[in-house]
Amino acid sequence: MTLGYIHSRETFGTVDGPGIRYVLFLQGCPMRCLYCHNPDTWVRAAGEAMSTDEVLDEYESYRPFLKEGGITLSGGEPLLQMDFAIELFKKAKERGIHTALDTCGITFQREDGHLLGQFQELIQYTDLFLLDIKHVDREGHRALTGHDNDRVWDFLSFLDEHGKDIWIRHVIVPGITYNKDLLIRLGRELAKYRAIKAIDVLPYHSMGRVKYQQMGLDYKLEGVEDLALEDAIKARTLILAAMKEERKQNQSHQ
Repeated sequence: MTLGYIHSRETFGTVDGPGIRYVLFLQGCPMRCLYCHNPDTWVRAAGEAMSTDEVLDEYESYRPFLKEGGITLSGGEPLLQMDFAIELFKKAKERGIHTALDTCGITFQREDGHLLGQFQELIQYTDLFLLDIKHVDREGHRALTGHDNDRVWDFLSFLDEHGKDIWIRHVIVPGITYNKDLLIRLGRELAKYRAIKAIDVLPYHSMGRVKYQQMGLDYKLEGVEDLALEDAIKARTLILAAMKEERKQNQSHQ
């Protein structure tokens, strides 16, 4: 039985997939996003160790209250604990539980045959992928997270090829991703993928700053103001309009 390293859990989640959900936040993340509000998830071998059966038993204790929901794995980056994710979701599907995975896709590698096989198994047991697109631009993504976004786009293509339901998540940061040209570019890029079912635009907030202080870390976005909700709505409107226009142009050329 595989153990997972757990950072925390939410037993009444309403934003990490459909319905009311049990959300498990796993330890470990290879990215170092400048706006990360949980730097205490970066180290993998930390937190509480739980078996998949223990997680499911706890889920069952809340199940009467999880209306039209299920289990969401988040993090950190949950796919650093791939064996745990596969085993948990396989058992969850045997119990008729809806499964969702919140990931940045950075661990995906087609060229690694073993890892690709694990991804092919994982998608059999995952009903919904919440894919975080940190930045549309390759170098902008590297500056924001410490990694380029090649694997992220390839993972999105992989999910689209297999017809998996996808919700895109995009954090809007003033001075970084809150940029009209970048938002239009993102919409045009996302228009290529037919499996995308929703676009969630999340406004940047600085509530994680206190954790950096507690951990003795520098907060890289010191002085950046939180994004207003109305600006996040404007950003989402730009993305959706660009997606619609790109698809319309593509259809007219067919």
